[in-house]
Amino acid sequence: MRDILLVQKRELETRLQEPYVERKVSRPPDLHDDLIKVITGPRRSGKSFYAVHLLGQTGSFGYVNFDDERFATLADYDRIVSAVNGVYGNPRYLLLDEIQNLPRWELFVNRLQRQGFRLLITGSNANLLSSELATHLTGRHTVTVLFPFSFEEYLATSGVERTAAEAAAALEMYAEQGGYPEPLLKKIDRRDYLHTLIQSILYKDIIRRFRIRSVQGMDDLALYLMSNIAREYSFHTLSKVTRCRSVHTVEKYIRHLQEAFLFFPLKRFSYKVKTQASHNKKIYCTDNGLTVAEGFRFSADRGALYENLVAVALRKKEIGGVLSVFYWKNQQNEEVDFVVKEGLQVTRLMQVCSDISNPKTLKREMRSLIKASRELNCEELLLLNPREARTETITWQNAERQIRLVPLWQWLLENS
Repeated sequence: MRDILLVQKRELETRLQEPYVERKVSRPPDLHDDLIKVITGPRRSGKSFYAVHLLGQTGSFGYVNFDDERFATLADYDRIVSAVNGVYGNPRYLLLDEIQNLPRWELFVNRLQRQGFRLLITGSNANLLSSELATHLTGRHTVTVLFPFSFEEYLATSGVERTAAEAAAALEMYAEQGGYPEPLLKKIDRRDYLHTLIQSILYKDIIRRFRIRSVQGMDDLALYLMSNIAREYSFHTLSKVTRCRSVHTVEKYIRHLQEAFLFFPLKRFSYKVKTQASHNKKIYCTDNGLTVAEGFRFSADRGALYENLVAVALRKKEIGGVLSVFYWKNQQNEEVDFVVKEGLQVTRLMQVCSDISNPKTLKREMRSLIKASRELNCEELLLLNPREARTETITWQNAERQIRLVPLWQWLLENS
């Protein structure tokens, strides 16, 4: 055990020599209290690096990475504590990386907290976000979710000036490259890296962990969803287009994909919870780079990529408890991409359009916003687009509304 931790310590020291982009986190952990700090999010999104630089402020800390097969059969967890004390000199602060790989991790973490350790734990499992945390961690805790780089953090990696022209050009690259840190900072082959990452998540975090029998069915499902981001889906349809055997199997597989932070769904808005549950959902990917690298398409769907960027930005705020997000659709199949609800009130309607140069397209998008505005009693209407910034007053069927056209790059920076 001591040898394992010494190797991990050397790896950590090597990584600390690599360039670091300061992460923009809405609620960073407070290291001065004794709460268990949970940092969760997609695999390889920078959780460990963020935690290490955060704990660097304390002067010294212990580090254990459980993304190591040698921990899988470990029965005596006291050996870990003994080795940590020996290698790091009885540290007060302790970083436990990818903790979900350790069997009965919650019992171990609770015991360490009782023994006086200040704990920061990371994990790539979405269950670390859920109400199960309250069950697992008897002590008090806080949760920080870290996604791949936001657009603001992406700009920081390239040193791009924030002029309108430069930011708009950078957005085009970001929409296809995504925000995974290593390909951006190390200049390695992005497509190969992301393909390998997806396979690692599928086989290590899902297929092996949940003992999935239909490996090809899981592969087919992930590929189909990657190729159809920002589109509606139903379990019944997915069971037909993939090799999954049943609707229940598809539902279970999608839940696993969500737990691994590959995808997240968006419900169709309704004031009735039962009606929400019966409608199709829309699917989004946690990073654009993944869907471009793995999704099967002959050319990038710019509109879907733009919409996915907005969905991810809103999802971060939803996880933080700031708001709830839905999409809207009426019986005429007119649609608004995002309905933002804060408390009991719908506060914002948002449409994302990659090209508003066609007057018919612009009129259609605005008409949907006005119809949703009338139905949901919401006055703040946004139309996100590549470059245009202006406000238009539109009248439709005796309803007059102001619609703000906002450049997508500007909105992403404001909502970073």
